[in-house]
Amino acid sequence: MMRWKKLGLVYELEGKLPWAKSHAMIPTPVRLNEKIIRIFVTFCDDKGIGRPGYVDVSANDPLKVLDVSQQPLLELGKPGTFDENGLLTCSVVDLGGGRMFMYYAGFELGTKIRYRLLTGLAMSADGGNTFARHAPTPVLERSATEMYFRGGPYCLYELSRFRLWYVAGSEWIALEGKSMPVYNIRYAESEDGIHWPDKGKVQIAITGPDEHGFGRPCVIPKVGGGYRMFYSVRRISLGGYRLGYAESADGRTWKRMDDQLNLDVSPVGFDSQAIMYAAPIEINDKLYVFYNGNEFGRDGFAAAVLEAE
Repeated sequence: MMRWKKLGLVYELEGKLPWAKSHAMIPTPVRLNEKIIRIFVTFCDDKGIGRPGYVDVSANDPLKVLDVSQQPLLELGKPGTFDENGLLTCSVVDLGGGRMFMYYAGFELGTKIRYRLLTGLAMSADGGNTFARHAPTPVLERSATEMYFRGGPYCLYELSRFRLWYVAGSEWIALEGKSMPVYNIRYAESEDGIHWPDKGKVQIAITGPDEHGFGRPCVIPKVGGGYRMFYSVRRISLGGYRLGYAESADGRTWKRMDDQLNLDVSPVGFDSQAIMYAAPIEINDKLYVFYNGNEFGRDGFAAAVLEAE
């Protein structure tokens, strides 16, 4: 059983920027150098539409904010495109030499269904300070077995290949009069990070009638070998996300270990109703996770450090 120490909110929204009035969703940490960890997030405007930005924190003190982006890293897509109504940054791959790939979920409103989530790619040549779209179309386009959702992407570059864990599905269900998405966690590989297969292999499947979906999986190598996966679980009975955890020897076959994570909601405060989007990073031989709380990170993002397992 893991034991975590919650460190509280790292970044709390000030709401001074028109494009960043609320939320700091889906924290995604990348080590820029010895001193700085850049945490890519999605900020929302007063209409709830998301754009990517970042919060830089100290590597020596991850609770110390050093800088916050003043402009979006990427603007909304043109009308009619898959990311016309919001972008959710989910993964940033540091390829060295200032090159970075940002994978994000584009939010497209529907008419017969509430929305679609498909994965887009943006690229940086200056170490994550600016990004440009690879294309106005998604790199994970809808397919016959993944029709409505191919989002929540998290990518690692290993052994000259791109490895992607993401959420996908083709179904909606009605819960208390509201239409809700159904999807599981899948896996795919690519040689260039741009061209991907039409479907992935299911990694974490829905278990029992209470579950109906998962949030962005986040995978890191585990010290001593193998991999850790942190993800979010949508349960009908709880009405909000909770965190899940799995381990794998190769990143393709996972053992689900939700009951070992032991990182849950607090009695009161910003994470009293939900906890989600945990993203791990090793900092000075300690394992931290950055995560969101109530209402998908309405109040900002927080951190916790692993004390024992």
